[in-house]
Amino acid sequence: MSRTRLVHRCSECGTSHPKWSGRCGGCGAWNSLVGEVDGGDGDAVDHGPPAIALPIGQVDQRAGQPRPSGIDELDRVLSGGLVPGSVTLVGGEPGIGKSTLLLQLAAATTGRVLYVTAEESAQQVRARADRLGTLADHVYLVAETSLPRVRAVADSLDPQVLIIDSIQTVTDPDHPGGPGSVSQVRGCAAQLVADAKSTGRAVVMVGHVTKDGALAGPRVLEHLVDTVLAFEGDRHHALRLVRAVKHRFGTTNELGLFEMGTSGLNAVSDPSRLFLADRRDGVAGSVVVPVLEGHRPLLVEVQALVAPSGLPTPRRSVQGVDPSRLALLIAVLEQRAGLAVGANDVYASVVGGLRLGEPGADLGVAVAVASALTGQAVPEGVVLCGEVGLGGELRQVGQTPRRLGEAARLGYRCAVVARSAALEVPGLTVHAVSSLAEALAA
Repeated sequence: MSRTRLVHRCSECGTSHPKWSGRCGGCGAWNSLVGEVDGGDGDAVDHGPPAIALPIGQVDQRAGQPRPSGIDELDRVLSGGLVPGSVTLVGGEPGIGKSTLLLQLAAATTGRVLYVTAEESAQQVRARADRLGTLADHVYLVAETSLPRVRAVADSLDPQVLIIDSIQTVTDPDHPGGPGSVSQVRGCAAQLVADAKSTGRAVVMVGHVTKDGALAGPRVLEHLVDTVLAFEGDRHHALRLVRAVKHRFGTTNELGLFEMGTSGLNAVSDPSRLFLADRRDGVAGSVVVPVLEGHRPLLVEVQALVAPSGLPTPRRSVQGVDPSRLALLIAVLEQRAGLAVGANDVYASVVGGLRLGEPGADLGVAVAVASALTGQAVPEGVVLCGEVGLGGELRQVGQTPRRLGEAARLGYRCAVVARSAALEVPGLTVHAVSSLAEALAA
């Protein structure tokens, strides 16, 4: 019989410590140690009989082929669909639409699906399914928080897909701690992963996120699963983005786009038109930038507003733009282009709720700020693409032809790019410049 003892476990990496300290010795995180009762061998997971070793050339690849989920944008991110025996973790802010996405996934998937709701009642989920139009005979629903009971239902039903909403509310009496504790999350997730590998059942788990946007619970949770999907978006905007932070069966460079409507999440087949639908031409501070989200070219509108500041330290307010990158571009505009921006309040925003994290938007952001400062609008039908260096030079960015091809498809007639990225695009006049100052003059 195992003895219990009090340990302090890190909520980030799961490392246990005999006593509390301000900093975890495993990952270096501060104030992350949580006291809990350790049940000795309670974390052990029964993985079944030992596997049989085979020559690598005799491993059957057909068992690892993805099955389409029935949602094209989700299949794009998953490189084809859910793989049998895989475990997928979906994280996102409360109210962003995780449960809505999983209900639509359950209804669109072919084969039996078991939906375990551990946070809501069965009646609440049924009411949402009525509203979304996702009632399907092959979807089975159970409101349960006990992991042994969930496993018993899954064994009797034998579904192809098991959905757990959410892993932080599922508990196992064999593991110490309360719901959401490090030992419970780690132990329950490990058991579900073992079941998925032994039965070939695809498991999808919902994970809570912290106020910083990171997945709540121990970092080992992300290491246990095969795929980690980040469900992002601004609740004040209809746009929702799904991207793979980790994916063992394919690339992490794809992006899925949805629009939240009254009937649930609708796939966005032409996101560039959605981003530019309400754009007004001839407005100072408005620039169209071709960006790349994964392998997907998008045209987005970047807006800037420059106003006199009455504060000792002028404001720098951004939405969808990296604040440090904006500060760098303002410094380059002052030192290399001769524009006195620093004493003014500067506001920059990406329309539609998209976040730009790549350097290809540098030129567009800088020109938007310069346009807002001078009051001179960028000519209609122009897109700007390039990375701005500290010396004011303009550098090319990856996959420029795909970016400009998207601009030409939407009817844009002129593009300003780095000189090293000069190329010919049918229907598009390309102006190649070597510096930010030349781009402003052009």
